[in-house]
Amino acid sequence: MSSSSNTNDARRITNRTLHSYVYALGRIQPRFPNPSVEKEYAQLIGRAETAGQTDPQAMQSTLAKRENRYLVRQLCWVLTIEGIETYILKPRDPLEFDLFVDALRPIPRPTDIDVIIGLRGPIARAEVCNGLMAPIVIVDQIYSFDVDGLIKAIPRPKGVRENQFKSTAEDLLFRIMQLADNAGGTDEHRAINYLAVRYSAIYAHTTEMHGENFSLSAVEVRPSRLSGTRKIVDVIFSYTNRKTDVIEKYFVRVDVTEEFPFLVTKLSPFYER
Repeated sequence: MSSSSNTNDARRITNRTLHSYVYALGRIQPRFPNPSVEKEYAQLIGRAETAGQTDPQAMQSTLAKRENRYLVRQLCWVLTIEGIETYILKPRDPLEFDLFVDALRPIPRPTDIDVIIGLRGPIARAEVCNGLMAPIVIVDQIYSFDVDGLIKAIPRPKGVRENQFKSTAEDLLFRIMQLADNAGGTDEHRAINYLAVRYSAIYAHTTEMHGENFSLSAVEVRPSRLSGTRKIVDVIFSYTNRKTDVIEKYFVRVDVTEEFPFLVTKLSPFYER
């Protein structure tokens, strides 16, 4: 699988008239597409100075070397979501394989998250990734973080203890990631995933609602009344009072027309019509 074949795949998918966008949260991991690539990697590891390193540390340090970039291009790069191999990833530009290598952690943790934004194409042929039949995604953007880093970057509401805010933010993020079939390939899930990593107000507001003895009871996405030539959705957060069962709803409008979602309306009270 050469760099030219990756470029050709990207062009074929981009030129399709029917496609869908992907905005997914998961983990990027390399796979060996065939025994030949696996044996070549084993030879590289055998020649490298990896004494005392764990397997992930050895892989990251080896693939990060410029002289080994040829092997990076040969590997099959996969996004796993909730432990399931969901997408086969290809960069739009072969030079962007650096982003894939950067996503490898020397010390992986369960709270590591990779965000991929791109264009979904056809199911890969069996020979592309050692028999894995998953959709190909041409990736335009990758960014990686750990949950603690994300939460530290979110402004904490005044008067809220750090541990309380951290617990609420983690709970909300993981609930979003665990929504049924959230592979980031529908408009609804793209909007929710965008908010999870780009709109800190949902974390601050959920913390405030917890302080008022409300629990987050539902996250729902509906087409917006503002949709016309643009595709806009309302993401609705429902909070239920733990004593009275009274439900309060708040919503955010997100434009999902193109590849990169963006905020249309900030978090506001939602009233059923």
